[in-house]
Amino acid sequence: METILKEGLIALRLDTAAIPKLTEFSRLLLEKNKVMNLTAITAPKDVATLHLLDSAYLLTLADFAGKSVVDVGTGAGFPGMPMGILCRDASLTLLDSLGKRIDFMRDAAAALKLENISCVHARAEEFAAEHRENYDVAVSRAVAALPVLSELALPLVKTDGLFLAMKSVDSDGEIDAARGAIGQLGGRIERIDDYAVPCTDIWHRVVVIRKVRPTPAQFPRAFAKIKKSPLK
Repeated sequence: METILKEGLIALRLDTAAIPKLTEFSRLLLEKNKVMNLTAITAPKDVATLHLLDSAYLLTLADFAGKSVVDVGTGAGFPGMPMGILCRDASLTLLDSLGKRIDFMRDAAAALKLENISCVHARAEEFAAEHRENYDVAVSRAVAALPVLSELALPLVKTDGLFLAMKSVDSDGEIDAARGAIGQLGGRIERIDDYAVPCTDIWHRVVVIRKVRPTPAQFPRAFAKIKKSPLK
């Protein structure tokens, strides 16, 4: 794993000094995965590439130093945990609605002495009530459709901030369907970045959304309404 991480981080021009913490996080993840369903990806090489280096790619898209970042629906800690390990100058909030996942990440952050990472058990639409437009950047690798993710994430982002949504390269239809929703929420798709996951021949995508004006006060709605009637 260390060799792959070194090769990948060098390709991304990121600090290889973080490899020991990335490796230890992987160990903690796979150990916990034996008793809790955190990831279906368990081969060390795949964890290194499809989890760690894939998450690390986001750090090449903007300057994160000194920035506040929220990971919406972080799941097992991706992309937020590797980003926080690699960019200690950024302040990461890992947000998830499942308490057991957050408990794991809190324990992992404490074990790795990651003081720039906080882990919050909350639903994104409820969290937004007290943290509206508090963050420079929102990121998400959650599986929800982009109109849903945008309504959960964009209210948390400051005007002129970014929402980086990780998607598959076959998401053209989903992206086109989300443009109206993104506009209603104060965002604009700035660009679509397709990239090869380092050390693999697998291609992924990041939809880069700029927050161009404040999100109207009625958003986000209750999750049941978001899910039943996504914005168009």
